[in-house]
Amino acid sequence: MLRVDAKEINPGDTYLSLPYEEDREKQIREAIDKGAACVITNQGEYEVKTILTPDTITYLSNYLKELYLEKIDGIKIIGIVGVTGNDLTHNIIAQTLNNLNSKTAYIEEDEFYLDGKIKKIKPSIYTIYECIGKAIDNNCDNIIIGISRETILQRHIEGLRFDIAIYQNMNQDSNIDDTLIEPFKMIKKDGYAIIDTKDKYYEKFVLPQNNNIFAPSEDYKITEVNLTYDYIEFSINNVKIRIQLLGSFNIYNFLNAYIIAKLLNYDDEEIIESAQKLKQVEGKYQTIKYRENLIIIDNANDEKEINKIIKYTKEFNKGKIITIIGCDSTTQKEERTKIGTTVTNMSDYTIFTSDNPRYEQPEDIIEDMKKNAKSDNYDIIIDRKDAIKTGIDMLSDEDILLILGKGNEEYQIIGNDEFIYNDYKEVMKNIKR
Repeated sequence: MLRVDAKEINPGDTYLSLPYEEDREKQIREAIDKGAACVITNQGEYEVKTILTPDTITYLSNYLKELYLEKIDGIKIIGIVGVTGNDLTHNIIAQTLNNLNSKTAYIEEDEFYLDGKIKKIKPSIYTIYECIGKAIDNNCDNIIIGISRETILQRHIEGLRFDIAIYQNMNQDSNIDDTLIEPFKMIKKDGYAIIDTKDKYYEKFVLPQNNNIFAPSEDYKITEVNLTYDYIEFSINNVKIRIQLLGSFNIYNFLNAYIIAKLLNYDDEEIIESAQKLKQVEGKYQTIKYRENLIIIDNANDEKEINKIIKYTKEFNKGKIITIIGCDSTTQKEERTKIGTTVTNMSDYTIFTSDNPRYEQPEDIIEDMKKNAKSDNYDIIIDRKDAIKTGIDMLSDEDILLILGKGNEEYQIIGNDEFIYNDYKEVMKNIKR
């Protein structure tokens, strides 16, 4: 069997060396030591059978296309291009289609979702095709693939043809290069491009050979938006939708799901019923109603993402916004200061706390965060559990408590040790006391 991970080699396997892997020579040696009978590479000669090819990714792409040729036409491939917020988009589209009994799997960065289970994967062209094969073997009708700039540059999607490609709002200030346009050149003749018109770069993705759908637009108009502490209500082309997810960004995530469901010939009544079954994604604007207040957990951990989360929350908050925030030890000092300034400026009150300090002192990290804070509307509570308890105790009159940074992480790293810890479980422990 052909393998691209030396650790997975069994005696008799063939090992193919990918050009972007680190320590390629070391990995080839490991593969041979584990019993590889053949090595495919672009240079060198080894004691086992060696196949030299100028481009190992093209070799692998041709191999995979031939291996999955008979299967791959039996599943619709949906690609989502973008950087921020895509994991929520994937999840909402997949949930919607699965609720419609159109079985759907998805790949997002280093995770593969199938049948309600998430498996960690090592991103590569081999893994993408392997996951598509598993989805087909498990009778999936669709598979969604997250496509970042790295995915394209490392040629993970080479050889694929998309039934639907989505351009998702990038929310970034820098210019978009032509790399991200590549998947839109890989759409099937009868396929579709769904393009986010809220993004200032959207016209770059409008290619004349594609069936282009613009969203939102006159054809897919969002009206009658009602943001509450319990649900979002809105209309798409006068079709009233209610979802048990909060944040106006989820309206546009669902809009993609709606369009895809319509392309798959589902009617509005079926889609409305499917929307009502949508569940929250752990650690992604995950909401907990507490008396008349709201607690929101999100993994936003850089200044731009944190800014967006607070901005979206300001669209519907009725009381104060209290934010609990820390920084991982890997966060650069300049970014820490930006985060601290943004949070204190945009929140009514801030609690600086610990995240994953590792070998740094939490006090030093917080000192970086509050360096340019322009107000004194903050407190410092090092222990994250105590910070959450304090934040909850402060809630009154329809306030919102934002707990940012860790999302659904199940641990906190202090020194070299991982301690069992989860923001959601900590919240539930406190509101039940």
